[in-house]
Amino acid sequence: MTLRFGTAGLRGPVGDGPDRMNVPVVTRATAGLARWLTDHGHGGGTVVVGRDARTGSADFFAAAAEVLAAAGFDVVALPRSLPTPVTAFAVRELGAVAGVQITASHNPAADNGYKVYLSGGAQLISPADREIEAAIDAAPDAAQIPRVTVVTSGEEIVGRYLARVATLPRSRHRDVRIALTPLHGVGGETAVAALRAAGFDDVHVVPSQFAPDPAFPTVAFPNPEEPGAADALLDLAASVDADVALALDPDADRCAVGVPTADGWRMLRGDETGVLLGDRILDSAPHGSLVATTIVSSTLLGKVAAARGARFARTLTGFKWLARAGDGLVYAYEEAIGHCVDPDAVRDKDGVATAVVVADYVAALKASGRTLLDALDDLYREFGIHLGGQVSLRVDDLQRIDAIMANVRSAPPQTLADEPVAVTDLATVEGPSNTDAIVFEGPAVRVVVRPSGTEPKLKFYLEVVAHGDRSAAEAKLGALRTWAVTVGDAVS
Repeated sequence: MTLRFGTAGLRGPVGDGPDRMNVPVVTRATAGLARWLTDHGHGGGTVVVGRDARTGSADFFAAAAEVLAAAGFDVVALPRSLPTPVTAFAVRELGAVAGVQITASHNPAADNGYKVYLSGGAQLISPADREIEAAIDAAPDAAQIPRVTVVTSGEEIVGRYLARVATLPRSRHRDVRIALTPLHGVGGETAVAALRAAGFDDVHVVPSQFAPDPAFPTVAFPNPEEPGAADALLDLAASVDADVALALDPDADRCAVGVPTADGWRMLRGDETGVLLGDRILDSAPHGSLVATTIVSSTLLGKVAAARGARFARTLTGFKWLARAGDGLVYAYEEAIGHCVDPDAVRDKDGVATAVVVADYVAALKASGRTLLDALDDLYREFGIHLGGQVSLRVDDLQRIDAIMANVRSAPPQTLADEPVAVTDLATVEGPSNTDAIVFEGPAVRVVVRPSGTEPKLKFYLEVVAHGDRSAAEAKLGALRTWAVTVGDAVS
């Protein structure tokens, strides 16, 4: 058993053997990538290599950079542990033929990964992933693969990234107090620098979570979506009377947003932030611009786009698809708190740039005595209340996920929350929408069931749409949650 290419590359536990992340596996993976690039006419081109601060990242970074250099590529080895979007930016900014980021994003502390960008700065997709995998299989033993020492470089590209992010604010307002956590990841220093470059100086950070720490000691899972992960951030936001709270995941490609309410602070769902930013960006985008989200995200952005004279696309999950949604893309998001707010510069989700855009929006709203929740209520009045949620089942045995999906396929419900639903099994459709997912959709409810692409989880994505009666919508959402839990419990 060997570690195989999945979402944009490799990801798995750090350890010995061909089914773990280690220097020999990274060495052979890089030799396969180098072979593929050469075979496709990119030999000798520029390749950017970056890393986060997880266990093993420095050694894996050195192995990747040194193998590529020995294979004749012009390697830009970024100078220190940096957010993933800096690598994505550098690939596009430098016209590189590829980029490699050593990261496992928001996975548990035991994991690490190897993320690949191709020309244009988007994540790799098929058939490139399968072809690179075949080249890896054909690579010699790691001890036989040449490596040469590489001097780190690219400090100026970090400055160019920060300069680009500083251009994203759309208003002149800067009166906003920000609470921020990078959750022990690599985003803290860069995010604070980006906010300050954009004119936002009133930034308060969670001290215990600011420095990179691969053990992630204060959180059970280093993912802002996980229950409890943002508790320290929300406590800080309340104590400093912040206007907004921002949580980055460990490689800072995702950003979660917290807001004050009459009952205390809460984190916005990814869909709530997504439609707010989509509407904000469309407000100044050219007519006919494109916004995009995924099959598991809320239906609200599509309705907003239609009303604003914009185009809308829905893709499979993952930014490898969203980044390729079409020409004229000005914004894309996925409900898992990933937002692409500047596609011309970064063809991937970017938590740091998102933090700047959110800060700017909050400052502009504050200047008129309003909040993000007021803006969200405006959208609900215009398009209906869209309540959403997720039931996520973490498993130890991946066969359990297969069994649950098989059960759902063999006996799909015809009604959910007392609403008739049509059933679409995306595993049976032909074309770009083919994926392992089942969609249940009715006039007022929508549920998507699919395995996670990056973690051992089965996910149920829930949405209820109502006009005026929020309590009835919340009851229907509760019924959907109950059904999803019951389905998961049916296979133990």
